[in-house]
Amino acid sequence: MENGNQNWWSAQRFSELGDIMDDLTNLAELAQGSQNSPVIVIIEQHVLARTCILNILKRELTGFEIVEMATTSGLNWLSGRDIRLIALNIGSKQITDPSIEESLALLAESCPKASVAVLSNRDDDATASAAMQRGVRGFFPTSIPVEVAIAGLRLVLAGGVYRPLPIVGQNGASSLKAISECPGALELFGTNEGNGATRIVPEKAMGELTPREQHVLEALQLGLPNKLIAVRLNLSENTVKMHIQRIMRKCSAHNRTEAVVRWSRANGHARPSRVRSS
Repeated sequence: MENGNQNWWSAQRFSELGDIMDDLTNLAELAQGSQNSPVIVIIEQHVLARTCILNILKRELTGFEIVEMATTSGLNWLSGRDIRLIALNIGSKQITDPSIEESLALLAESCPKASVAVLSNRDDDATASAAMQRGVRGFFPTSIPVEVAIAGLRLVLAGGVYRPLPIVGQNGASSLKAISECPGALELFGTNEGNGATRIVPEKAMGELTPREQHVLEALQLGLPNKLIAVRLNLSENTVKMHIQRIMRKCSAHNRTEAVVRWSRANGHARPSRVRSS
């Protein structure tokens, strides 16, 4: 029995060492990349799941540098970087689990300006509420479709709060409603198609954006202020404000955050073309 315990302990320590080495490798690669891009951090223990999430986010959230790590131990290596979002997978653990509360406290202390999102195998209201009470800006059950999760991440990055709740209609069909606590922001809906698929329903048809308006919209998706948008696109701040007003009008939005979310949702999460230096 004693030998068995020693073997288990050695295997456990080896696994933890492997996680730490993964984090160091990923962070070394990060150090060679751009130091100016805003950063999204994915904390996921399992390599396969982490790689899948990483590949999806790199494709869907251009303009951000996506950093993966197995544990929270590598956060100190990101000191000084512009971290916009940290997504932590808690698996089947409760939010009240001491290890999860410790991790959330560490994220808040290490990256106070970053929004925190939680990926959970639980989809009950109590878990979602407990997460929000602890400052989490996005709660993502693993039961939701990937396109809904991407929309929720965009909402959090735009300054909103994503939290899906199950809603049962009169015909018994369930749907997911994302409640945004960002003032004036859009509420997102996913309707169940009856075959296990979920279809995103935009509220209204929207006008086409000009190429320049698309460039401005992309900058808004990155959370850039008017002054930086003006520098990036070689425009005056007044011209940027004019473009934003037109974008909001075409999207029937009350503010820039709502415009970003509505345009993304109405266009199947399509992104504007990447801005190129003129």
